[in-house]
Amino acid sequence: MWWWLLGALGCLLLMMIITYFLTIGQRYKVFDENFVKQPKPLVTNSRQRDERLKRGFRMDRVPPALDAVVIGSGVGGLTAAALLSKAGKRVVVLEQHDQAGGCTHTFENKGFEFDVGIHYLGQLHENSLLRVALDQITEGQLQFTQLEQHFDTVLLGQPDQRREYHIHSGKTEMAAGLKKQFPGEEKAIDEFMRLMKQAARKTPLVATLKMMPYWLVNFLIQTGLLDRISSIFSLATTNHSEMMARLTQNKDLQALSAYLFYGVPPKESSFLINALLLHHYKRGAYYPRGGASEFAFHIIPVIQQAGGAVLVRAPVQRILLNQQGKAYGVTVLKGQEEVEVLAPVVISNAGIFNTFQKFLPKHIQDQPEIRSLLGMVRHGMGSFLVFVGLDGSKEELGIPSTNFWMYKDNDLDSLMQQYSSLSRDEVLGNIPMMFITFPSAKDPTSNIRHPGKSCMTLLTMARYEWFEEWEGTKLGKRGQDYLDLKNSMAQELVDWAIKIFPQLRDKVVMVDAATPLTNCHYLGAPRGEMYGAEHNLERFTPETIARTRSQTAVKGLYLTGQDVFCNGMAGALHGGLLCASAVLNQILYIDLLALKIRLKHKWTNHKLT
Repeated sequence: MWWWLLGALGCLLLMMIITYFLTIGQRYKVFDENFVKQPKPLVTNSRQRDERLKRGFRMDRVPPALDAVVIGSGVGGLTAAALLSKAGKRVVVLEQHDQAGGCTHTFENKGFEFDVGIHYLGQLHENSLLRVALDQITEGQLQFTQLEQHFDTVLLGQPDQRREYHIHSGKTEMAAGLKKQFPGEEKAIDEFMRLMKQAARKTPLVATLKMMPYWLVNFLIQTGLLDRISSIFSLATTNHSEMMARLTQNKDLQALSAYLFYGVPPKESSFLINALLLHHYKRGAYYPRGGASEFAFHIIPVIQQAGGAVLVRAPVQRILLNQQGKAYGVTVLKGQEEVEVLAPVVISNAGIFNTFQKFLPKHIQDQPEIRSLLGMVRHGMGSFLVFVGLDGSKEELGIPSTNFWMYKDNDLDSLMQQYSSLSRDEVLGNIPMMFITFPSAKDPTSNIRHPGKSCMTLLTMARYEWFEEWEGTKLGKRGQDYLDLKNSMAQELVDWAIKIFPQLRDKVVMVDAATPLTNCHYLGAPRGEMYGAEHNLERFTPETIARTRSQTAVKGLYLTGQDVFCNGMAGALHGGLLCASAVLNQILYIDLLALKIRLKHKWTNHKLT
């Protein structure tokens, strides 16, 4: 029974660490239910929006006496900056693109508005932890529209043998819908739902590995105590295909359990992550009213209220280090020269690879601790997006708010492995998967802001190597061969989408596409990845989870965003929470959870009266 004693010791040490955070040092009141205000009317004036989202970098706009500088204005960077601002810190956020928001920014082309990375979101029901967190960093100004209960359609197989499945939100409706479509698989579906629920409930234990001292994590791993504390760590290190093969032999059901693709085949991905992705929408799917740019638009004022700023066209070149190796600011390319922006804390939302391989000098990159960390992760797969402008309103075109996921085969492992092994010359005619979404059909304000216009976005994965020949070329000047490949891939996806929605055939007004190189330009992604470091099985081993944390080997330098937690808006936001907790030396999750509980009790009592 020795392990019981070791387990008790481990738990005691963890409690001591939490007590230390709660009692030692300054306590910041970051969260306040009175901070949330009544939503104001949607701002549609482009000049007003640009003043906030496109405020250009100038040294006279950098606030004095900064407490922190943040590289990158994606959700991870903005969240960390807003939380520090709410703690009374003065923060500047520097964005290399010409507008703030990262993957939440939107753009217009020929009168059509397109989002880049926010397609739909989950876990935004009343008083959810994510909703409470978003309310706190936006003063409650970010509003959402809930999509239909049937929020996703999955199409499997070739056109002549295609099977259609519907995914429903709802505590019981998700399982009930699957059982109706897969008679005889009730036991497998129940067990999958049980594991999915378990994954969602126990995930905070995974996050604690990022806050524990390394020595304690190593102790728990080496003694085997970690697996005894919870089975969640076993779920994290079990590949998805293996787990699903235990539950069912139905290939279509196996495919549906992992249909939310992010560039990693099920056999190379963590069951935990796939389960969490589907569970994310169990309580409903949502879309931001006013479009994805509303995220940055409503977080920026919180930063400004504390004396901070968010500045664009501010490409960071280097992280400055003093003789002791501590970060004390960054340099920004302004014209032909580099100017310095100084702060005692530097936070990078530019991703783990950019941070260590682009912004830091070679002798720092060569430190064993940093080399070891980079050896644990690898670049994620790139993405290929097609933006389609359509003539007509949602009603006129008969387009749904439901998303469509298409796979030409139900063996996702073979399908994705074969696709990623293709050479550039073999890609055309062999794209096996696609995501279709109609952002304008989800947002009730779209027809007010862009009357008579609709938009469709198509997404598939794409290897950076297919476009690597044009690395280093400038946007719009990459040559005819590049354009031919990009346009041919785009047309292949459009043709596929038209087969599903034939009523759109004569309604296409414009088509534009974004390759991994486009992502490099606008998002600063080193190899065109949208989801940061690859979400393979190795990333979710306890060792890698613990090492990919906000604190770095460079004193004064912190990481935030998707690479700290996981992919998506929610993952980036949690990365921001972990980062702000590290900078403030205060576990903000404890305070956020306390606020969530208070609000839930208040809401419950209000319903009863």
